[in-house]
Amino acid sequence: MPRVKGGIVTHRRHKKVLKLTKGHKATRHSLFRRANESMIHALSYAYRHRRERKGDMRRLWIVRINAAARAGGLSYSQFMSGLRKADVEINRKTLAEMAVNDPSSFSKLLTLASDKINS
Repeated sequence: MPRVKGGIVTHRRHKKVLKLTKGHKATRHSLFRRANESMIHALSYAYRHRRERKGDMRRLWIVRINAAARAGGLSYSQFMSGLRKADVEINRKTLAEMAVNDPSSFSKLLTLASDKINS
């Protein structure tokens, strides 16, 4: 069986790694070994932070809902409890969007929630 030289495959793989590390500092974007380490770390951070972003967004929505609810005289927990008792199933993303862009409908939800809490 003849010997196969793997130079083309290796060269392509190295080029791919160096392309992925474009923008990294110093030898992390120019030397293959350093670039490969840098790429592995960068990709693992990207994977982890894509999942972290979901929690960050949920926290942002809760802050926005809380601010709008407090402007209407309720705390966040009271507001969410009142909505649950009123059998209103709206997710936090939608509630935050309503709080920012549609205050009139959010205030209707506030009155509905406060009525259920007081009764």
